[in-house]
Amino acid sequence: MGFFMVKHGKKYKAVKSKVSAQSYELHDAIKFLQENKISKFDETMELGIRLGVDPEKSDQTVRGVVTLPHGTGKQVRVLVFAEGAAAEEARSAGADFVGKDDLIEKIQGGWLDFDIAIATTDAMKEVRKLGKVLGPRGLMPNPKTGTVTDDPASVVKLSKAGRVEFRMDRHGNVNVPFGKISFPTEKLVENAQAIISAVKAERPASVKGVFIRKCTVTSTMGVGIKVAIKEE
Repeated sequence: MGFFMVKHGKKYKAVKSKVSAQSYELHDAIKFLQENKISKFDETMELGIRLGVDPEKSDQTVRGVVTLPHGTGKQVRVLVFAEGAAAEEARSAGADFVGKDDLIEKIQGGWLDFDIAIATTDAMKEVRKLGKVLGPRGLMPNPKTGTVTDDPASVVKLSKAGRVEFRMDRHGNVNVPFGKISFPTEKLVENAQAIISAVKAERPASVKGVFIRKCTVTSTMGVGIKVAIKEE
């Protein structure tokens, strides 16, 4: 079975040739990507973190939430599974889609035009049946990330303001978007620092040695820049 190699253009290669083999300070890495932008659209900036965990061990799973001080620059579509007063409050807070059985049926039919799903405790009894659809996409409401709650309105407001979830993939990597390349450099730095701190705070007790093995900053079309992270 073959695989496809990503072909990079001349512009990408030219930028890549400027990148130092040494790790950059976070501010310098972000500034470099901004000054060497490859595409014309407003790219999303992303932080990639390689963790010193054993992905096979369930007690070394890393996941959590972080509210970015300057938001993501993206319009977040929030869906809430709720009924009654909680549903009304979620609507008033700015939720894009609110309902229960109707939304469950729609999702079972293949509809997935939302970024975050929140559910009340009562609604979760029915929402669980969507586990195979929402779970692999990271959209399943979860008490650990605060998306199963009896106060969905608060979580809707936080999600719209820049609250993002992060979760480790099966290789022990965490990838989190942290704004648009057009943001002022300092705002991107503060957003990235918030993510790094939040990931560090989720360090499992059973992990020994270096927790953050590697950290990279990139943009949608940009090169990856290795960032120096101080272990605490």
